[in-house]
Amino acid sequence: MALFSFLVAILVERFKVLPLSLQFDQLLTRYHQALFGDNQLNQQGWLLLALVLPSVTVAVALYVVQGLFWGALSLVLWVVVAILCFSHLEQRQVFKRYIQAACRGDLQACYHYAGQLDCSECLDAVDSRDLGLKVGQSVAWINYRYYGAIALFFILLGPIGAVFYCTVRYYDEERQRRDLDISLVERLLFVLDWLPSRLFSFGFALCGEFNRGFSVWRQLAFNPKVCARQLVAETAMAAQVLSFAVKAPESLQVSDAHGEDAQPTVNPAANLELEPTLAMLALSKRNFILLVTLLSLLTIFGVVN
Repeated sequence: MALFSFLVAILVERFKVLPLSLQFDQLLTRYHQALFGDNQLNQQGWLLLALVLPSVTVAVALYVVQGLFWGALSLVLWVVVAILCFSHLEQRQVFKRYIQAACRGDLQACYHYAGQLDCSECLDAVDSRDLGLKVGQSVAWINYRYYGAIALFFILLGPIGAVFYCTVRYYDEERQRRDLDISLVERLLFVLDWLPSRLFSFGFALCGEFNRGFSVWRQLAFNPKVCARQLVAETAMAAQVLSFAVKAPESLQVSDAHGEDAQPTVNPAANLELEPTLAMLALSKRNFILLVTLLSLLTIFGVVN
């Protein structure tokens, strides 16, 4: 059930079937506005309730439909939760605009969209090459935060774990964007990310330059105070060899406004902004394929239901 739900969710996310109004973060925004408020989040009891209520709701729903129609309703619920958790249309749109700006050599637009990619890090690039490297790190981090971490929680803890992680992530992002005084969320997300980030970043070492990637991973992974972003970004950058080739790889597909794929034409002047991002995309793709393969093997051997 986990493997089937996981694959359906990735397929739906890839083809952008789910509209923006039904994205998980949009649903959580309406949930927060309807039941809670920024002032209530300052009280620890209300904050904890806001964090656990969505996952408790999913748990109750799974319990109610368990065994009905030979388990078909449980499967439908797993698939729906997986689709909601894995759909990130807003991040895809911002990233697409960054790629298009880099392809046409618009450095100012690159800075603008790069700043929107990752709210957890202040973008402070001194030149175009530094911008490309920092966006490459952001690509690795976003790949973990919005796909890898959710996949690991979904595999290990099912829909309940995935919904809980997405809820905590949402409130942490709101804390950073709006400067909310809810440090409990930051500490809780650090704990939730501790093990998954170490597992996922090890995949970067396996899929890239193993000696360099594993050397960085070993130095950081066993330090309990190292945050997830530092571990994922630095391991990924160490595992990836950047050649700064002008031509974009054929594996990169940028969807146009009509949903059809188009091969980006790279302006040589924009090469230093785009190439590290393309290299990190390729590494992230291999790492995600590794994760899917691992889930398939765990399902075959009965470790994952």
